[in-house]
Formats: sequence, C-alpha cells, structure tokens
Amino acid sequence: MNPLILASASPRRRELLAQLGLPFTVVVAEVTEQEDPAAEPRALVAHNAALKADWVAARHPEAWVLGADTTVFLDRTVFNKPRDAAEARQMLRQLSGRTHTVYTGLALRRQASGYRADGGEASTVTFRELSAPLIEAYLAKVHTLDKAGGYGIQDHGEMIVAGWTGSFSNIMGLPLEATKQILTDAGLLR
Repeated sequence: MNPLILASASPRRRELLAQLGLPFTVVVAEVTEQEDPAAEPRALVAHNAALKADWVAARHPEAWVLGADTTVFLDRTVFNKPRDAAEARQMLRQLSGRTHTVYTGLALRRQASGYRADGGEASTVTFRELSAPLIEAYLAKVHTLDKAGGYGIQDHGEMIVAGWTGSFSNIMGLPLEATKQILTDAGLLR
C-alpha cells in the first residue's frame, strides 16, 4: 500500500492520527495559509486543508496525503493562531463567558490517481468567565501561540472551558470520526 503523509506541523494532529493505528509520516507543507479574519470559517479551513494536502501531494504523487486546518469562530470573526502573547490574551478576553465554534477542514489527496476527498467538522466550546489573573495563570501554563483562538482544550482546559458539544478531537485540531471516515472511504482503513 502507498504511504500516508500528514501534511501538518501540529503535534496534536500527529498524536490524534496515531490513535487510528495507520502508519504515517509527516511532511510540513511550505504554504502561506489564508488567515482573513473576515473569511467564512468553513471555506477558510477547507481552503487551507486543501492547500497543504495539494502542496505535499505534488511532491509525493504516489502517497496518500492528509491535510487539515482548524480555526475558532465568534461574532463573524475568525480567530487564527495568535502572533504573540498580547494577541492570545486579547483572544481569551473576547472568548470569555461566550460560546464559540471550532471548525476543522480535511483534505485527502493522492496525485498519482487523481483522488480528492474533502470533509470537515464543527464543534462548540463555552468558556467560563475569565478574570485577568486567570488569563495570566493560563498563559503561564500553556504555550498558546500555535493554537487557533489562543488556547488548547487538552492543555489545562478545565481552567477556562465550561463545556463543549460535538467532537472533542475536533476541538484539539483533528476530528477523529471524520478523519476515520475519509480514510475508510479511500480504502486506507477498514
């Protein structure tokens, strides 16, 4: 069978994909992701997932390539990865006491056969009311600059999250149910 490549730099996606028991390697796509905060979130993550998968598939045409992209959406605004701690702090203040949506787009490609499949998932997360000291305590414990919305539900999420609905793994960055389905449909999993 042809190899599977994960087109992502995310350590969380590597950990999640490994749970499906399918061997894979990682090749990080050297692309510039769309990050327009006014973009429609489903279209944004679908575009970025496809961009990553297509870039890696062009360089590894015999491989199956999985691309993924995740963003946080609230008040018609996309929250990407914060540029610095000040932006992470601002994002957490905006999310405080509110319910937002986490979107992930998936793209599976195999250039040699022309195979293309796309999917995605949406989940919701409700934050606790976050005081300034709580935000500072969270930022001191969690590296937030590589996480959409400036937080990771799996990293001390109990400090900031009141509840969630949908796929927990989606909130982490790779919806396992949807990923398993897209890989099963392609014949990579049984």
